[in-house]
Amino acid sequence: MLTAEAAATAQDPGGKNKSSSPRQIPVIGVVAEDEESQGVFKPMDLNHIIKLLEENVKDDLEEKQLKSVKKLMQCYQNGFPLRDLAQIFKILNLCARKIKSSPHFIEPAYDILKLCGLPFLKKKVSDEITYAEDTANSIALLGDLMEIPSSELRIQICKCIVDFYHAEPPKKHIPGYQQASSSYKIKMAEVGGLAKTMVQSMILLENQLVEKLWVLKVLQHLSTSEVNCTLMVKAQAASGICAHLNDPDPSGQLLFRSSEILWNLLEKSSKEEIIQQLSNLECLLALKEVFKNLFMSGFSHYDRQLRNDILVITTIIAQNPGAPMIECGFTRDLILFATFNEVKSQNPLVKGLKLSNSSEDFELKKLLFNIIVILCKDLPTVQLLIEGRVILALFTYLKKPEKHKIIEWSAAQHEELQLHAVATLSSVAPLLIEEYMSCQGNARVLAFLEWCESEDSFFSHGNSFHGAGGRGNKFAQMRYSLRLLRAMVYLEDETINIDLCEKKAIQQLIRIFKNIISNSNEKEEAIVLEIQSDILLILSGLCEHHIQRKEIFGTEGVDIILHVMKTDPKKIQSGLGYNVLLFSTLDSIWCCVLGCYSSEDCFLEKEGIFLLLDILALNQKKFCNLILGIMVEFCDNPKTAAHVNAWRGKKDQTAASLLIKLWRKEEKELGVKRDKHGKIVDTKKPLFTSFQGEQKVMPLPANCPSIAVMDVAENIRAKIYAVLGKLDFENLPGLSAEDFVTLCIIHRYLDFKIGEIWNEIYEEIKLEKLRPVTSDKKILEAITTASENIGKMVASLQSEMIESQARQDAQNEQKVYTKIQATHKQRELANKSWENFLARTSNAKTLKKAKRLQEKAIESSKYKERPQNAIFHHTVIKGLNTTVPSGPVVTVESTPARLVGGPLAETDIALKKLPIRGGSLQRVKVRKTVDEPKKSIPS
Repeated sequence: MLTAEAAATAQDPGGKNKSSSPRQIPVIGVVAEDEESQGVFKPMDLNHIIKLLEENVKDDLEEKQLKSVKKLMQCYQNGFPLRDLAQIFKILNLCARKIKSSPHFIEPAYDILKLCGLPFLKKKVSDEITYAEDTANSIALLGDLMEIPSSELRIQICKCIVDFYHAEPPKKHIPGYQQASSSYKIKMAEVGGLAKTMVQSMILLENQLVEKLWVLKVLQHLSTSEVNCTLMVKAQAASGICAHLNDPDPSGQLLFRSSEILWNLLEKSSKEEIIQQLSNLECLLALKEVFKNLFMSGFSHYDRQLRNDILVITTIIAQNPGAPMIECGFTRDLILFATFNEVKSQNPLVKGLKLSNSSEDFELKKLLFNIIVILCKDLPTVQLLIEGRVILALFTYLKKPEKHKIIEWSAAQHEELQLHAVATLSSVAPLLIEEYMSCQGNARVLAFLEWCESEDSFFSHGNSFHGAGGRGNKFAQMRYSLRLLRAMVYLEDETINIDLCEKKAIQQLIRIFKNIISNSNEKEEAIVLEIQSDILLILSGLCEHHIQRKEIFGTEGVDIILHVMKTDPKKIQSGLGYNVLLFSTLDSIWCCVLGCYSSEDCFLEKEGIFLLLDILALNQKKFCNLILGIMVEFCDNPKTAAHVNAWRGKKDQTAASLLIKLWRKEEKELGVKRDKHGKIVDTKKPLFTSFQGEQKVMPLPANCPSIAVMDVAENIRAKIYAVLGKLDFENLPGLSAEDFVTLCIIHRYLDFKIGEIWNEIYEEIKLEKLRPVTSDKKILEAITTASENIGKMVASLQSEMIESQARQDAQNEQKVYTKIQATHKQRELANKSWENFLARTSNAKTLKKAKRLQEKAIESSKYKERPQNAIFHHTVIKGLNTTVPSGPVVTVESTPARLVGGPLAETDIALKKLPIRGGSLQRVKVRKTVDEPKKSIPS
């Protein structure tokens, strides 16, 4: 197979090229009819065609130019090689320039564009990389050619670009060439910035519908790429396309393609920038008219889908507070469309309008609820919500399903809309308090909660976002109703809270909490935890600052708090929501128990303080601050100290030891300077943290807290000081020497903090270059000196404690050594005794010697003179061959002594029976008895 250069050489008799460089005259393969089977290529000079097109107009020149271009098309009828693409597009550009003066060049330009739709050809695998820049520049030229005022040519340009995404294979295979990859043109279009020029060409086509539709089709394909979307955004494509959504178009393609492009731009480029482009009056008016027309006149499946797409785009734009949604009247229309089904309206826009239960209309209803939530974030919308009676419309869903009633939605759809409506109320109702109360909102919500709590047969589908975890039960309805109540209670509006308490909301919520504990299972664990957390938060909001409500909370409320506090600590880190529930529980202790003596006593009696300290001992930093705050308040109750001191944790740890340990950990995290024994290092600034060291003292207004003051609130040291102070620093059980060293600092915390604040004041005075009067200066110096002296005193006391502990440790160590020494000595004596015993048993002389020593010792221990009339008893048993003291002798007659001879038959006191009259044992003779009756062995 011959290459183009080889073919040219073969036709030259001299074997030489016509040019010194083979690339100066591009050579292409032209297959003649008689040479097709041989694969011989006919050379063609592209530079000659370019020069011919660049020449000025002569009489017969135009005909030559057209003929040369036509010949070129015949050569490239199967596609353009990448190596010649730059010159071919230069020829195309020259033809396009001549169209204004000579319309005959439209046809050759059209033919070239038509061939551009075919895949490009490459001779080498590396051609795609080698000619990438030429290809990108050539494709970019297509966008510039849209300026040519020729409808036929513009449409062909668009078709050519669309063919990039639907490439057709070449008609014939040219030997020596292969097709470029299918995505090559698309990548080169991105590199050349074709998308930007195509967007800019839209300005030229405002009154030409056909060309505009073709350009939109091109942009629809180009917008599937993130690179192209970025280029289109820079060319203001979003605003330019959206502003013409409502242009006349009998085919309906303009709206469809425009919405598709907007979707792609939102998904694949900067969402914020797109929103900013669309947030103008012109775009929103176009969207409003399109949506209104589709809402009122669109009945086909396609129209409804398009309507919903437009609404989603509008919802995204509405997230921008600066979008003129109210000014263009779009907000009022959307509120009307969202509520016309529930609240009767005489507005002609919705008169006679009805939604079906189709999936598109159902989706529309949810989208309208959703956009209300977004619109209500803009406060000027509130008045429109009042006029549209949105609260009343949403409350129509907040009731139990009525049997035998014909509704437009299916059971599953109605349930989902119900949950969506309650969720929407949670956002809207707090803004419309008067409307909420006028609709008896509290009564409706509590009645709905009562139905959720009841055993009424109800099969929940639980197949929506809001219904998650509520399949076959009413937990989803309860969950969103409690969210609504929580949002209303946290407004701290006394009208709402008093109304809730009068309707016995506290008792009802406690009852719901108890029922959930007994009826829930593991499948709904996450949603149940959220419900419990919300109930406790609502109770906290109702009871805070009101003793009477705390009394209503009472022992039943304390029981549910204690139930949560007894949760397995391992579950807190499970991620299901136990940590949130625990936070809610601690908050409810603060708001519902503290301040009410009867509830406090009940909490103490049921070991609530023990549970609090158990949680504190878990060493979870997120809970420490809140628990210590509760402990400070609880310690005002005189009964609390005994409970705190009685608590014991792991390894018999006391509450005081736990608090001091937390103090040390907090100071370590704060970077407070302490030595290895925990002693004060800097007596001038004993509480100074690393953060305070990094911050420079600066003059502040009197109403601004300084760094030293802010430090009190930003860590737990002040709370630990307060708790230990109320427990009495002098009588704290279970403390080690290290604890006592730290306790010295805690005891003087307030003095140190006061000195720290005075030091700040002194530094600020210096920075402001103020000079206090002599008396004030002396007082300031006295205060700072006194503070430093306290630090020195505490450091000295700590040193004494450390030395005392060192001495005590040394004494204890000496006692241990003495005990070890005594143990070793006793072991040596035992070994020596054992050696003596072995010697006596193995050596007769040693045994005799030991026996003599024993007898001598016995004799020496006796009285030399016997008292008169004394009865003498022998203490030594004769005949024994032992040298150790004998123990008590017991004679057991389990078998008749006369038969076996007795246990001591071989000794001098071999007895046969015990005399009846008593006295000492006596020796008797053995006599043979005949037919002596048998005796039973005593048990």
